[in-house]
Amino acid sequence: MQYINITDINDKCLSVYKDLNESQLRHYYEPDGGVFIAESLKVIERAFLFGCKAESVLLEKEKLDSDEYKRVVELVASGSNNKADNSEDKEVKDNKEDKEGDIPIYVAEQMELSKITGYNLTGGILAVMRRPDLKSVIDIIDGCTRIAILDTVVNPTNIGAIFRSAAAFNVEAILLTKGCCDPLSRRAIRVSMGNVFQIPWTYLDSNEDEYNDERERQAGLVKENFDLLHEKGFKTAAMALKEDSIKLDDERLKKEEKLAIIMGNEGDGLSDAAIAMSDYKVIIPMAHEVDSLNVAAASAVAFWELAR
Repeated sequence: MQYINITDINDKCLSVYKDLNESQLRHYYEPDGGVFIAESLKVIERAFLFGCKAESVLLEKEKLDSDEYKRVVELVASGSNNKADNSEDKEVKDNKEDKEGDIPIYVAEQMELSKITGYNLTGGILAVMRRPDLKSVIDIIDGCTRIAILDTVVNPTNIGAIFRSAAAFNVEAILLTKGCCDPLSRRAIRVSMGNVFQIPWTYLDSNEDEYNDERERQAGLVKENFDLLHEKGFKTAAMALKEDSIKLDDERLKKEEKLAIIMGNEGDGLSDAAIAMSDYKVIIPMAHEVDSLNVAAASAVAFWELAR
């Protein structure tokens, strides 16, 4: 490992940590994908075990005496995880480790690192990691019985909370429309507590090249999405405030062998077209004339009832 002492936060080596916005990180190696910033020991370790490779680590100097921090840094710097061990012969793997294990570990004083916006939320460690390749929808949902579909959920806090609830309540996969916030944005990863690396996910059209096309991002769910889900044996349950919606605890929902739970945009909910194409319209019964919950809260309630 290369331990590199940083005395000035404006060192160009740290530009990727403090100067780039989410879009610039996402397209860092355009057209060959991008990177994301992972924060805290738990998140970095989960991302690494998920298959994401670190390009550098930024560590608070005071953490060098911690055995747990040293363990995670050494693990990430090794460039080897269980997935690689299962897929490569020893000679190839050893060569790969020699190449990838030589990542820089930047070390700086806490006082200097605190000048990075939001640093106090990082737990004293950050890592730049390559974005994983997206799998196809069919690969993601194969063998699943309970999945979630997010249609134009734009708030990273909500995305992170939904992934955390999905992990907690046995949702096996998440599909997103292009209008959704990036699950690998820093805030989404942080709020999810790294559970974006626990739940398999992809976009309903996994061709990320179209992500920046505003028309694609606004398209939302379309008939082809429902046709594919039906072809794979899923019934769809749209969370929607409609007069003919059934209650969340309806026995028909629980008896479905395969169910896709669909959550809509924070402000507008699901489109009328998406609701009409769904097999069920579902409402969460509530008291005191409360008509709706935040999408993250609603997802937790729905997942608990339908996926446990």
